[in-house]
Amino acid sequence: MSNLAATLYTVSAPSGAGKTSLVNALVGSDPCAQVSVSHTTRAQRPGEENGVNYHFVDGDVFQQMINADQFLEHATVFGNSYGTSKLWVAEQLVAGKDVILEIDWQGARQARDWSATQPGMRCHGIFILPPSLEALRSRLTGRGQDDESVIDKRMAEAVSEMRHYHEADYLVINDTFDAALADLSAILRGARQRQSVQCTRHASLLASLVGSV
Repeated sequence: MSNLAATLYTVSAPSGAGKTSLVNALVGSDPCAQVSVSHTTRAQRPGEENGVNYHFVDGDVFQQMINADQFLEHATVFGNSYGTSKLWVAEQLVAGKDVILEIDWQGARQARDWSATQPGMRCHGIFILPPSLEALRSRLTGRGQDDESVIDKRMAEAVSEMRHYHEADYLVINDTFDAALADLSAILRGARQRQSVQCTRHASLLASLVGSV
């Protein structure tokens, strides 16, 4: 997979930081980016589409994929398993699509380790943070779904997640949505202007301008 013209991104954030809304808005406005569709053993919920929201598989199939080393990362959360297909990600990158993995810090670490073994692959980590703990609590409380004890637990989990921000290459502070979205978009657009990427994307143009060098 040498000379890839696309990049793998991991996007991590504590619950309530706005990660999913930002990523959805980004891919909705950027035709060269897409979110990875994970495999999961979780039951399909009303309104979800197989192959769009997730690839829904049973436990036996998921274990077979693990045994065949088909996941670049996988984890079990609240009794359900989730994993990202190596083959699917590689196919999208070869096709020139930037791939975004919405993932926690542990999954991001697995993705980074895997990408380091793939010639020519770039993996950039992005961490989204709230502007303050008070703002994060307000967002979690504003959902109106949990009592204070649950909010306290989610806040503790969020702090634990945020302690790994230093493992990312980029930090985006989601104070105002539009500004955070612009920052996120700038990261992807900036990476596409790197010489190695541009030389792959525009090989014919460069050859016509300056000839072979």
